[in-house]
Amino acid sequence: MFSRHKQMIGVLYLLADATLAVASFALAYWVRARFITPQPLYPDSNYIWIIPYAIALWLVIGLTTGSYREIQEENIVRAFLDPAKAAFLGTALLFATIFAFKLEYISRLLLALYAVILLLAMIAFRLAARRLGDPLRRTFGGYREFLLAGDASSLGDVAKAIEANERRGMRIFGFASIGHAADNSLPPTGLQRQYPVYSLNQLPELVRRHVIDEVIFAAAKGDMEKIEDAFRLCEEEGVKTRVLLNFFPHVVSRVYLDRLEEMPLLTFTTTPENEYLLLLKRVLDFSMALLLLIVLSPLLLLLAVVIRMTSRGPVLYRQVRCGLGGRKFTVYKFRSMHAGADLQREELAALNELDGPVFKIKNDPRCTTAGRFMRKFSLDELPQLINIVKGDMSFVGPRPPLPEEVEKYAGWQRRRLRMQPGLTCLWALEGRNQLSFHRWMELDLMYIDNWSPALDAKILLRTIPVVLLGRGAS
Repeated sequence: MFSRHKQMIGVLYLLADATLAVASFALAYWVRARFITPQPLYPDSNYIWIIPYAIALWLVIGLTTGSYREIQEENIVRAFLDPAKAAFLGTALLFATIFAFKLEYISRLLLALYAVILLLAMIAFRLAARRLGDPLRRTFGGYREFLLAGDASSLGDVAKAIEANERRGMRIFGFASIGHAADNSLPPTGLQRQYPVYSLNQLPELVRRHVIDEVIFAAAKGDMEKIEDAFRLCEEEGVKTRVLLNFFPHVVSRVYLDRLEEMPLLTFTTTPENEYLLLLKRVLDFSMALLLLIVLSPLLLLLAVVIRMTSRGPVLYRQVRCGLGGRKFTVYKFRSMHAGADLQREELAALNELDGPVFKIKNDPRCTTAGRFMRKFSLDELPQLINIVKGDMSFVGPRPPLPEEVEKYAGWQRRRLRMQPGLTCLWALEGRNQLSFHRWMELDLMYIDNWSPALDAKILLRTIPVVLLGRGAS
């Protein structure tokens, strides 16, 4: 299925779940008042804010965990798993809010009923969509007919993908060879049925006499001129056309079409480009960092006093690092070394325990007594919450390197600079400072290639015990 269709189905599922959430709250209110505890609730006005808050919690969790990103109706496990994740996390956060703010006027029984009813409703909706979605699409939308133009080696995967989505209303009309005569290698082998083969010169007659909704061209670079007239014909007839970019065989970038004013631009990128999810990441980073600065302010003050009393020098250590795209910014840390420790780096170069341009010593003699304790449990990095609030950093992302380290990067390693740097990432789960530099870079690029809000949440949750136990730090 095409990515835009997947996005549309995801939006429809989100809207359906929002509707079910409203209906579930109304049903829970009615069941509680009619059959369980007939005594009246507090005034209805007290529940005006809790309804949208509870609904928003479930939907945001669904977006964060990827439930709406790629709907797989044929996957019956996800029909139960996605609602269960939203139910567990949403209900936990909802009750945490109630207890944290001591909202005694909110009925816990009502909220529990709401959670159970909505969970069952979401599962029932997904099971119904799994069974009835495809027949309804075919009944009311019919099949979309595709003509595939090109050579067998290029069109084989495209044809198999369309056959796999036939139950979703996609169907192959036939194949067209780009040459003047029908290509004997068409149709490709391994398909479920046989399809007619035409010459591209027959396209005018085909689109006039038959129903062809879309034409997909899989042309080599040298054949682009041959399909120019076919493009114009499809444009004139209003037939949607797509081009398989098989003349970029080694490109691993994600490709999409964008516009600058009215100028179409074919865009290649190897970094996350979903602006909505990236905005969500930034909002969560800012909110969590600001909250933690407030909550942890007594601890921050205590650490500042300890540093001041146990060694000479400033409380905060400032250092220039490279952020998004190589932009330089000042990172803040609690000072864990004696004043002037940077001047001793050359003297200790022989003790460096990491390969590559990174400098790290397990039992660094420059550390203060308090500094060793802070570094073991990553307490020295707490001031970087300020960097997150400012937008220099994120909670999860590649660690910000020093400018002199970046100068020594290989070309493939520089791609890690294209993601907002963070406090923790995949490398923190494999031993932190015990990794080789090459493996460190590989894990950062693996994070960038597979980034999602759900991956950020998993890394954060798995980092907490690593930090609390002081594993792999130095």
